[in-house]
Parts: sequence; C-alpha cells; structure tokens
Amino acid sequence: MWELPKDPMLLLSVVNTKLRDFYPTLDAFCDETSTDKDALVDKLKGIDYEYDSSANQFV
Repeated sequence: MWELPKDPMLLLSVVNTKLRDFYPTLDAFCDETSTDKDALVDKLKGIDYEYDSSANQFV
C-alpha cells in the first residue's frame, strides 16, 4: 500500500488527481485507500482547501 504525501500541497495534488481519475467521491477514495477522512479534510483545511462534493475535488 502506498502512503499519502505528508506535505499538504503535494497531498492536495495527489488527492485531487486520484479523485478526478479514479474515485467518484471522497468517501470512495478514503474507503478504498484506508485513509482517515477527517484527518485528510483537517490537513487540507489547514491550507485553506475544502472538499466540494459537486466538483469532487478540494478547492
């Protein structure tokens, strides 16, 4: 299993790419990759990004 980047900006890029290319929702991404959704959302909120379900990406 691969590990998500620790750097928030790299994390943003990787997660948005995965959401765009492979997963229909953030929940699907978190379930399939065993990612703690709350921790992910909090980390990206720390750099002023929030998940937009209609766009299926962090904006």
